[in-house]
Amino acid sequence: MGIEVSLIFGLLGLIIGSFLNVVIYRLPKGESIVFPGSHCTTCGHHLRPWELIPILSFLFLRGRCSMCKTKISWRYPLLELLNGVLYFYATWLNDTGSILQLVINLYFLSTLLVLAGIDWDTYRLPDMFTLPLLVIGIVTGFVLPHGPLGWESLGTALGVGGVFWLIAWYYPEGMGLGDVKLIAGLGAFLGVPEIFIALFIASFVGSIVGLIMISFQMKTFRDQIPFGPYLVLGAWIAFFWGEKLIAVYTTIVS
Repeated sequence: MGIEVSLIFGLLGLIIGSFLNVVIYRLPKGESIVFPGSHCTTCGHHLRPWELIPILSFLFLRGRCSMCKTKISWRYPLLELLNGVLYFYATWLNDTGSILQLVINLYFLSTLLVLAGIDWDTYRLPDMFTLPLLVIGIVTGFVLPHGPLGWESLGTALGVGGVFWLIAWYYPEGMGLGDVKLIAGLGAFLGVPEIFIALFIASFVGSIVGLIMISFQMKTFRDQIPFGPYLVLGAWIAFFWGEKLIAVYTTIVS
């Protein structure tokens, strides 16, 4: 799509990214994502409209609550920006002409962002996000002509999900069922061979980051490390650049 439409969706992504921050923070605590309205978690100050503008409000406030001056985490504007960039790029690359396909792609990207944030904070991947991701990925394959087709989507989800379910069954300390469900959902959306690219990147980056954290004594070998964020990173890369990576690999080995 054109640059103007992509920019509009990018701005929409910023706004939705602000809401995703609320989801990531509140849902694991069992809190409503609607009531009360956005407020400072330290002093309870309810944010005014001008304090809710994605990214800009953070800059205007210099990263602090306007009432109690408590520091606001940089993660909030960064997640807003990331979601905006994902929406812009996904719209820019959408050459299918299908708005429904674009909406599903945006749902895929934002759901992964939420899962990465929650897993990073809580070491949990909630079923309320992973299972719909799996179902929608499979259904999309049967009703839309772009991406992996229905039976490929279903087969990939069952194949990679089954393999990692066995890994989790034999080695539950290393992988949880939440990771298995997420991997199955990624398989449904990405298909073959993109799912293998996502898994390779996730394993490689996760291992490197884990070793770095252990080297700096931020973690030990016995500490739990969330795998979800690395799966999400691998999935995003495979989603946007999977075909190009496959072409480069084919050129190198041929």
